[in-house]
Amino acid sequence: MGSLLIRGVDIVDGTGSPRFRGDVSVVGGRITEIAGPGTVAGVERVIESESLVLAPGFIDMHAHSDLHLLTDPGHFPKVSQGVTTEVIGQDGLSYAPVDEAALAVLRRQIAGWNGNPVDLDLSWRTVGEYLDRLDAGITPNAAYLVPQGTLRLLVVGPDKRPATAAEIDRMAELLAQGLAQGAVGMSSGLTYTPGMYAGTSELAALCRVVAAAGGFYAPHHRSYGAGALDAYAEMIGLAHDTGCAVHLTHATMNFAENRGRAPELLAMIDAALAEGCDITLDTYPYLPGSTTLSALLPSWASSGGPDAVLARLDDPGERERIVADVTVSGSDGCHGVTVDWETIQISGVAHAGLDRYAGRTIAAIAAAEGVAPVDVFFDLLRRDELATTILQHVGHEENVRAIMRHPRHMGGSDALLVGERPHPRAWGTFPRYLGHYVRELGVLGLEECVHHLTGSPAGRLRLRERGLIRPGYAADLVLFDPETVRDTATFDNPKQQARGIEYVIVNGEFAIDAGKPTGALAGRALRMDPTLKETR
Repeated sequence: MGSLLIRGVDIVDGTGSPRFRGDVSVVGGRITEIAGPGTVAGVERVIESESLVLAPGFIDMHAHSDLHLLTDPGHFPKVSQGVTTEVIGQDGLSYAPVDEAALAVLRRQIAGWNGNPVDLDLSWRTVGEYLDRLDAGITPNAAYLVPQGTLRLLVVGPDKRPATAAEIDRMAELLAQGLAQGAVGMSSGLTYTPGMYAGTSELAALCRVVAAAGGFYAPHHRSYGAGALDAYAEMIGLAHDTGCAVHLTHATMNFAENRGRAPELLAMIDAALAEGCDITLDTYPYLPGSTTLSALLPSWASSGGPDAVLARLDDPGERERIVADVTVSGSDGCHGVTVDWETIQISGVAHAGLDRYAGRTIAAIAAAEGVAPVDVFFDLLRRDELATTILQHVGHEENVRAIMRHPRHMGGSDALLVGERPHPRAWGTFPRYLGHYVRELGVLGLEECVHHLTGSPAGRLRLRERGLIRPGYAADLVLFDPETVRDTATFDNPKQQARGIEYVIVNGEFAIDAGKPTGALAGRALRMDPTLKETR
């Protein structure tokens, strides 16, 4: 694209400062000038509107688009929300670094997150090779976290056992290589196998590697239900003991045990910040969570990989143990809480013959078929080969709002893009912040919210010259109408484009032009700049 002038708009620059009216010029993928209205001339294209706000492009701090970016590089569900950068490699499980055996396991294990496309070339093996593949053509930018569960699968294997000292050293070596090749940090999924089998000391050894490289640790910690505060305390303790920056990913307080307890979490975070720990967090602006149905299994039942899990489901004695954990004692896969089948709604299946279950709860399916809910659970796991995705209706609005207000909060969709009825956050997260929580409820001011979605995450990622509207910065920009912007995706009809997002620009190229996708593939992999030390 040639030169562009965005004239006479309200500029919300990503710092949290008050908006101001002005002109912004873009040349060669960079912001070249910010001036008073009507002072810039001599450009090839002009966008002028008194009703629109210009902001930095939104940064999704928790995305599950690791394969979707390659199978559908236009990435319309996210770009249409104003997202210009995503952070992938989340929850401790992704596709680099790998070998042939680990990749085969991962493709099956997280098919519910990312699908398992048979026609996609997954020939990369290192983090650097994966990032190079992204550089070949995607619409938004992407930053990558080295997944700790993948490291453990690659080095230790899928079994539930402590890692040896030599194995920890090897994982640390692979982690350091991934960080050197451009990853921005490390993720964990401590309710997912095999990452959940790591003890605190093992995690600490890896966090020290991340800290030395200038990255951050993004843990999905061990429980969001029973024992949630203890699980958060373990992660905050890692920040204190290792000096590693910690970003608490989808930092929610869910289930009946945690209603109204967000202030306790925030007090813990504030105390750690006062002691000099570097802690940030992200959330999605919805109540239900989303994961795979197999995630509800107890950790012992998930040991050994997909084939071992499926074999246990066919063993009457093992099934009895699973039933006891899931319905009586509280499965660690379900955050130490017994499963309430009324809250478990099927959002997607891999096998077409199971499509009729999408959108229905396990309880409703069981009632219609005259069987016990746990039998539906086992039947779906086996017939869909562990690939079923679910919505879990366990959140509390007062907790969502309290956490959202924290100054170290950022936005993350945690969006799964597969399935017939995905969580509406896949299409609506960022407009929902701006429409529902800013305009309608006033939980955040507009400038404050934009800071949470742009400048603050860019600082966490240590991305140089992104996340703010400043001369010399990359032209990742979004133009939206603050009076009409809103999410239209619902739980019944989730694949709906948001309203009010008029233009989205990535590295100076229009990705969304007058509300329509352009097909431009101007995004690239963003590698950490370790010399940029401060969060904004």
